Amino acid sequence: MDRTRDGKVFRMLTVIDEHTRQCLAIHVQRKLKSDDVLAVLTELFQRHGPPDHIRSDNGAEFTAHAVRDWLGRIGVKTLYIEPGSPWENGYNESFNGKLRDELLNGEIFYTLKEAVILIERWRIHYNTIRPHSSLGYKPPAPQTILHRPARLPYATLQAAQQGDHNRRNSNLTVGPP
Repeated sequence: MDRTRDGKVFRMLTVIDEHTRQCLAIHVQRKLKSDDVLAVLTELFQRHGPPDHIRSDNGAEFTAHAVRDWLGRIGVKTLYIEPGSPWENGYNESFNGKLRDELLNGEIFYTLKEAVILIERWRIHYNTIRPHSSLGYKPPAPQTILHRPARLPYATLQAAQQGDHNRRNSNLTVGPP
């Protein structure tokens, strides 16, 4: 939870993959409801597939019948931590502490939209650039840069084509670059 400059509260739903330590989502809203949880989880399950289980606190947005029934229908088990036992959700608590220390404590958010944009930017940095000691000081999802292959002269391509044709005894046609 945090506030915009005008004092209005906003809440954040953070989703962490316990295995990779990657932050899959930070959903920012003035109020979080079970429908918000369902929307975020639906998007994540479509992108990554459903997990074996979800660990969360006992907040109303997580224990709502709609969320529990939906998770049960798709075969995802729920692991609710005991009230007053944040160590049972250590990865998420650690992440939330880093989010607070590295971003929230140093920013004044003038609007909710600004908070959404800066928090998402920080999430991307956390996943792709920021080193994690538990991962050998590497980020959980580093960005990769794919270099375009150098353009080969036509004669080289033609020779490669001939070699492929001879090896596979197939018809292969390569046009000019």
